[in-house]
Amino acid sequence: MKYKKIRAIISGGGTGGHIFPAVSIASKLKELNPETEILFVGAEGKMEMEKVPAAGFEIIGLPMAGLQRKLNLKNIIQNLKLPFKLISSVCKAGRIIDQFKPDIAIGVGGFASAPLLYMAGRKGIPTLIQEQNGFAGLTNKRLASKAGSICVAYEGMEKFFPVEKICMSGNPIRANIHPYTDEDKAEGLKYYGLNADKKHILIVGGSLGSGTLNAAMRKWIEDGCPGGEGVEVLWQCGKYYKAGIDAFMQGRQLPNIKYSDFIGRMDLAYALSDVVISRSGASSISEICAIGKASVLVPSPNVAEDHQTHNAMALVRKDAALIVKDAEAVEKLLPTTLELLADQKKIETIEQNVLKLALPDAAQTIADEAYKLI
Repeated sequence: MKYKKIRAIISGGGTGGHIFPAVSIASKLKELNPETEILFVGAEGKMEMEKVPAAGFEIIGLPMAGLQRKLNLKNIIQNLKLPFKLISSVCKAGRIIDQFKPDIAIGVGGFASAPLLYMAGRKGIPTLIQEQNGFAGLTNKRLASKAGSICVAYEGMEKFFPVEKICMSGNPIRANIHPYTDEDKAEGLKYYGLNADKKHILIVGGSLGSGTLNAAMRKWIEDGCPGGEGVEVLWQCGKYYKAGIDAFMQGRQLPNIKYSDFIGRMDLAYALSDVVISRSGASSISEICAIGKASVLVPSPNVAEDHQTHNAMALVRKDAALIVKDAEAVEKLLPTTLELLADQKKIETIEQNVLKLALPDAAQTIADEAYKLI
């Protein structure tokens, strides 16, 4: 296929799980034709307003916000403002479309997707939805009837979307995430100063960290690291929790545990790991599939529609991961992980099964869908 120059609006954000796939799609469209023009539309005050420009793309913010489910005076006031923000966002989205004149509008979920894709549909612009999770978000479900194509990452999504519009694309991931060689593992061990003769657990709590995963590690450390002989842990605790973990670790001599608020070289961290402990956000799941690693997943309970449990169970049902409930993680997470780490046959089975679920060409598939609609 010859990829002509196009003008594309990509809308959505709110979390890294929305933003990083969106940037991957944009990067692929620019790779296919460097003259392609891309404009992002996000929500004012959300992380996409910082992350998207850092990736080299222009972004415009809408005054859109989400419904606050926890009822207190501040949130009630915010909810009362929501209809006015929605009307303002719809009007501004219409003006953006009139000025930019896109050939296509792509929505990745999040607050800004709804007004932008709604107005694009009203103006006759082809629209494409990218749904990252195994349980569709409210915004995408409502926009589905007008969309030209709906790119998904999990089987069974016909219960949310018209089956004739579904494209099994997978979630776009970072270009340096792939199955790793022994040389990659050796480089990772050297980079992080770890011992090649030991087994390695990688704990990933996201950029802000996970209180549950951190609490599980603290409990294990307080108990004397039972079962941890011959094991090293690379622990990403998150910037939100770093000060508390620093205080907790002060005076403890634990050379087998290396922790930091942020892991810059995730490719090398993945490469050196034998088992990954992670939340089960869409991007995390897609990366675990792409690298073909055994994992123990702890779905976050603090997400809409409990979609992280749906994401995790898509792997668990295929014997491609283990799951520990958030409420049980402090007591069970490290014992479950160490039991898996000691069972090489089980690790190999999970690695074989999870790699089968990888869809590494997701960004290309989504780009091709966009061109078909145009």
